[in-house]
Amino acid sequence: MDARLQLRVQRYGWDAAVAHYHAGWEAQLRPAHNQLLMMAGLTAGQSIIETACGSGLVTMRLSKDVGPKGYVLATDLSQGMIDDLQARLDRRLPNNVEAKRMPAEKLGVPDGAFDAAICALGLMYTPDPAAAVVEMARAVAPGGMVAATVWGERQNCGWADVFPIVDARVASEVCPMFFGTGAPKALTRIFEKAGLKQVEEHRQFEKLIFRTEADVVDAVLLGGPVALAIKRFDKDTLQEVRQEFLSSVSKYKCSDGSYRIEGEFVSVRGFRPLD
Repeated sequence: MDARLQLRVQRYGWDAAVAHYHAGWEAQLRPAHNQLLMMAGLTAGQSIIETACGSGLVTMRLSKDVGPKGYVLATDLSQGMIDDLQARLDRRLPNNVEAKRMPAEKLGVPDGAFDAAICALGLMYTPDPAAAVVEMARAVAPGGMVAATVWGERQNCGWADVFPIVDARVASEVCPMFFGTGAPKALTRIFEKAGLKQVEEHRQFEKLIFRTEADVVDAVLLGGPVALAIKRFDKDTLQEVRQEFLSSVSKYKCSDGSYRIEGEFVSVRGFRPLD
């Protein structure tokens, strides 16, 4: 797919997912976010740029890590996500966070303007993840840190059948690219090609816990990467997709009606060389 068309698909897709994303994924993604922030090792007073910030699941934590003397620039391609994050910022009133719509592959910031660059589960959606990492590396000062987390291998993510289920009815334009960065050492190689040094990779396996059938449907179908495609379905088709998806994750259903779905995450950290 043409890169500009892919950007448009991602932008409007995540606009469509806004209403369901934050509540649908906050608890499930927390272990991956914990690992990312531990690897980042941020300290008070630092300036951070976050790409593909979404609704702010990590942004708020970055704000606390860098403290009132620090600064976080949270960026995302989706204006809907930026608006959702801004509403959260307005309610909580942190004075060290700024939210701007900005594509990950073309960050509108000066070279070396930040101490660190963070991307939590966003690189999978960019038409060119390597270009996005190059931009993150460019945005940090010499010695600065770049860290990102992506979903792991498709075979290790129990919800992944949602892609062929949706694509059988309408092309979601996500499936071919989604798990590419999660292959063994794939993200490490991207970091190294971007010129980053001391690159470290961590893979983790988690259980994504959804309390009810409705919760897993809302998160994966309505608050995830296929949200735009889902909007194109009529009522009957949506019901078919819903039932087929639930069947695909039925082995993860517990006796109390909750779901414990397998998920793999990959986190990578590297540093911009000193000049």
